[in-house]
Amino acid sequence: MTGGSSGIGRALGAALVRRGDRVVLTGTDGARAARVAEELTGVGPGRASAAVLDVRDGAAVAGLVTGTVEQQGRLDLLVNNAGVGIGGPVEDLALAHWDRAIDVNLRGVVHGVHAAYPVMLRQGSGHIVNVASVAGLLPNPGFTPYASTKWGVVGLSLSLRGEAAAHGVRVSVVCPGGVDTPMLDKGMPSDLPRVPAVEAADVRAVITELSGGRLYSADALAADVLRGVERNRAIIVAPRQARIAWRLMRLSPSLLVRFAAATTPLRDAGTGSTDGTGTAAPGHLSRRDGAG
Repeated sequence: MTGGSSGIGRALGAALVRRGDRVVLTGTDGARAARVAEELTGVGPGRASAAVLDVRDGAAVAGLVTGTVEQQGRLDLLVNNAGVGIGGPVEDLALAHWDRAIDVNLRGVVHGVHAAYPVMLRQGSGHIVNVASVAGLLPNPGFTPYASTKWGVVGLSLSLRGEAAAHGVRVSVVCPGGVDTPMLDKGMPSDLPRVPAVEAADVRAVITELSGGRLYSADALAADVLRGVERNRAIIVAPRQARIAWRLMRLSPSLLVRFAAATTPLRDAGTGSTDGTGTAAPGHLSRRDGAG
């Protein structure tokens, strides 16, 4: 589980441990990942361990997968959850912003798939779960780099699912809406150039409003994800409000594009963010642990 130290990753890890699984949680902050793994092991009956990982490092991702298989004997589930939120007016973004979004959100998923998929092919079984965002299904003006990568993750997941099915390997993509996690209160990575519109945002307030006045809990989403995995769903969208928006997008893409253009937070509030764990809304700017 990449990005497993907080938010949706932590909630998913807890749910897996509670059902008896052995889970490896990764993050860029090794001490925090270790603390979370110890806490989750305490809820049992499964157990969690921790590893330091930057998903931008393909060799490190491959090494972790290889080591896990050597220790545990097999790999039944891979959750590519680590990600970073980049938003703001496109004209105010440097190439560094685009590079970070692509390297973490898309290339990081590619690294996970490239390492785990051959293992699962040899086993003849396994499930890859890629955490994207509702931003990978809907237009997100003011949030273009993040949305671009999440659309890429959705396309990667559905295309791979078509190939993998014949070999007994399953693939699902998770597209959450607004979820309540501590990452709502964090901005863009501090090593990237500042974006004035981003600095003015009250992220939690913006996302709460975009979510109909109420954020979804990470634990509730984790339950949705595991239920979707058990049912082998191709696309797992939650909560209900996100599913409604997705249905509207499929019925009338032009309507949703016009609506998004009229309601982007960048116009009135500077920007907005999702929970930092894969959920999305216009102007999402927070980050998930494990993102680099």
